[in-house]
Amino acid sequence: MKEFIISEAQTEKAVLVGLVTPEQNEQKVKEYLDELAFLADTAGVDAVKRFTQKMDYPNSVTFVGTGKLQEIKEYVVENEIGLVIFDDELSPKQLRNIEKELQVKILDRTSLILDIFASRAQTAHAKTQVELAQYKYMLPRLTRLWTHLERQRGGVGMRGPGETQLETDKRIILDKIARLKKELVDIDKQKSVQRKNRGKMVRVALVGYTNVGKSTLMNLLSKSEVFAENKLFATLDTTVRKVIIENLLSDTVGFIRKLPTELVESFKSTLDEVREADLLVHIVDISHPTFEEQIEVVNRTLAEIDKTEKPMIMVFNKVDAFTFVPKEEDDLTPRGRENIDLDELKRTWMGKLQDNCIFISAKERTNIEALKEMLYERVKQIHITRFPYNDFLFQQYDEE
Repeated sequence: MKEFIISEAQTEKAVLVGLVTPEQNEQKVKEYLDELAFLADTAGVDAVKRFTQKMDYPNSVTFVGTGKLQEIKEYVVENEIGLVIFDDELSPKQLRNIEKELQVKILDRTSLILDIFASRAQTAHAKTQVELAQYKYMLPRLTRLWTHLERQRGGVGMRGPGETQLETDKRIILDKIARLKKELVDIDKQKSVQRKNRGKMVRVALVGYTNVGKSTLMNLLSKSEVFAENKLFATLDTTVRKVIIENLLSDTVGFIRKLPTELVESFKSTLDEVREADLLVHIVDISHPTFEEQIEVVNRTLAEIDKTEKPMIMVFNKVDAFTFVPKEEDDLTPRGRENIDLDELKRTWMGKLQDNCIFISAKERTNIEALKEMLYERVKQIHITRFPYNDFLFQQYDEE
């Protein structure tokens, strides 16, 4: 069976492959490959070369054209590359044909993300979720490696031509998937009891695209030691900390473009923190050139998780890293996002958010106290509305 072992090869070199199609232009593909390179770096892989090709749609047999595949093969051989990573999910047929032609390890975006999740999982719950996602991904990609080894399953009613190794592997994986699903059901029940035991606590969930600074902000707000690193998916397990009287603050896994369906389904319990939250705090990396698209990705994912609208605060983080390039007076080309300074940006659609947004730097601790005050007031409002007889708790806190 295929193993996910990328994390063991800390210095492995790889090339990245992406397609320019009518649905994604060259600029978009560059952004996707930048993100894929960051994913590779997170997994301990050095992406040394990128290959792109313009096509109306992916080749059903080899993803890229035969000429481009030959170009990739020549580079891989000449430079002793052991890994090729494709930016989109490969079908079992494409994966087999590409592996046969290139004779090196092949990963797609999905399998790379799965490996990173596996390396970041800390609790038994998260490890079970990742393992389930891996087996779901692996099942249709089993290849007929040992079909000449017919295995006879003994017993009454089991006489016949026997069972191939492929069929055996499929049965083993299906059994494992069933077992893992049962384990997750049991874990979900335990977590549901834990959430009910939180009683009248107001729940706040930090959400946002991956690597926008959620864990760093979580540390500042709750004085906890949540693992924070400049890597994608640095925080995998949902972390819950008690802050601001009876408020519960949870840090959820970061969203990302092209997030594998297997992970969205498998991480249902992690996303339950979002479903059960009373207030969402959407963290945005305002220094990222495509932060508005990242906002859309998060909003779409949130809509899939929970159809009910929840109050939300937009927190624009990393203002210390925000940069812009002023246009020259004789430059007649249209202004782009890179030509707008922060003050002007605040007067665009962000200005309509009024008190529902704030600009901070978690790294430099800029405006953190104002954010704490904003969160406190929102939690206070939600709590008093729901439990008016607890108003004295906030009165005591305000007097102090």
